[in-house]
Order: sequence, then C-alpha cells, then structure tokens
Amino acid sequence: MSFTYPPLLFLLVAPLALVVWTWRREGRRLVLPFDHGTGGSAGRGWRAVINIAECIPALLLGVIILILAGPQQLSEPKTKRVLTNIEFCVDVSGSMTASFGDGTRYDASMKAIDEFLDYRQGDAFGLTFFGNSVLHWVPLTSDTSAVRCAPPFMKPENAPPWFGGTEIAKALLACKDVLTSREEGDRMIVLVSDGDSFDLGGGNDSEVAKKLKGANIVVYAIHISESRVPDAIVNVTSLTGGEVFHPGEPEQLKAIFERIDAMQKTRLEKATAETMDDFLPYCIAGLALLGVGICTLFGVRYTPW
Repeated sequence: MSFTYPPLLFLLVAPLALVVWTWRREGRRLVLPFDHGTGGSAGRGWRAVINIAECIPALLLGVIILILAGPQQLSEPKTKRVLTNIEFCVDVSGSMTASFGDGTRYDASMKAIDEFLDYRQGDAFGLTFFGNSVLHWVPLTSDTSAVRCAPPFMKPENAPPWFGGTEIAKALLACKDVLTSREEGDRMIVLVSDGDSFDLGGGNDSEVAKKLKGANIVVYAIHISESRVPDAIVNVTSLTGGEVFHPGEPEQLKAIFERIDAMQKTRLEKATAETMDDFLPYCIAGLALLGVGICTLFGVRYTPW
C-alpha cells in the first residue's frame, strides 16, 4: 500500500487522540439515589456502546485523511501486443503489367496486400513503389486506408519512365531507412517483384542482407512470375530469416500472405504493473461509518439525566 501524499498521514494523530480521549476521559459519572441499586458496574456495557458511537466522528475523520493522502495500489501485470512495422515494397516496372489471372501482376499483388491488412490489425504499414527509382508512397501508419487507396495511382502503365527497370537492392535499403526510423516494434519487409535485379549481383545480395539483418529486419519475397526465383532473392530472404514464395496463380497469393502472417506471429510482452488509485475500500468504510453514526443519533448517546 502506498500514498500519493504520505506526509498527510501524520494528521491521523488527531483522530487517534480523539478516540483515546473518548475512552479515558473522566467526569461523566452521575450519582442518582436509586434504592436497592446494583452498584456502579451496571452501566459499563452501555458506556462501552456509547463510547463506540462517540468514536465514529473521529474514525470518519481518519478515513477522510486517508482519502486525501491519495491511496495507491499496483494493477495486475498485463500483456500488450508488440507492434510490427511492415513495409510493402512493390515493383511497378513495365513487366508488372503482364497478365495474371483476371488482371495484371500489379493488380493481383495489391489486392492480396489489401486482404493482408485485415490479418494484422494494430500493426503499422508503409508502402514503397520501386523500379529504377524508389517512391515512399505511404509512411508507416496504422491507418490502413492510405494503403488501400494507393493502387490506382501507381499502376505500372501510369508510372514515370524512370520506374521502368528493377533495382531491388536500392529499394530494400530505402525501406530499411524507413523501418529504422521507428525505434519501437518488430520490422518486416514484404517484397513483391517479378524480375531479376542487376544491383544484387556480384555478392551485393549478401551485403544487403547483412545490413537488413543488422537492423533486425525480416524480408519476405513474393516472386510473381513464371520465371525461376533469382538466387539473390533467395539469399536475401534466407539470411534475414524470411522466405521467398513463387505463386503460380492469383488464388495462391492469399495463401502466401496467410502463411507470412502465421510465420511472423504477433508477439505479446508483459507490461509492468501500473500505479492506480485505490479509493474504493476507504469510500465504503467511510459510508458505512456515516450510516452507523446516523443510526446512533436516534438513541445511543450520553445523557446525564
């Protein structure tokens, strides 16, 4: 038990002194000429009852002092969800306009991302488009509407010419800078691309993976193409603790995102107990004393006649 203003507890000396004075004071005796009396001990029981009733105001004062001192208690330790910062890194090069199901590779990818947002409620999402250049379209935010509204604006057929190629290493490092700006939470990149990247060659894939792993970033890649998954992408994902997926049809994209959600489980951590007000027991005690005190006014009091 603790109090916000412990110095006020010294005021409890006053109600304690009143209680002691009530029981120890003299001068309340009254001798009456009763014949055949039983002696002075006959009224001791009533004296005890009356003294208890007269102590109630002092006890009420004590309860008021305790309330004014601000009683505190520790709450039960709770668990809280650890935020995951997820950066979608989507290829908008010309090849993403290729047919994939009823639409293009880009359309299928953005639709699957839209559905994935519902699996991870409470996480922070960012959206980056890339080709030969990188564009951070949506900053990390828990407001998923910004990501959901993005697809029409960056369709590959509408993208500027300098987004025509594929530079995955540049895009991953740019996403790393975004994620490391957030000190709180886990970090994850979901890379969606359909091509190879020349800037991951010559051992650069290992260098990029080393930087990402050093920043505690896990990379999951979706190679949305009929071609073989590039070895560089496999290396980056495996070295960071992620995995690469190769969907053959649009229906598999949903299953892939469900698997990513299952692999990157939401973590819970114990939160420290918080200090909170603890007025309830003192209020109940005060109201109970007040009720008993009111009842005693109907007859339990000292009268010298």
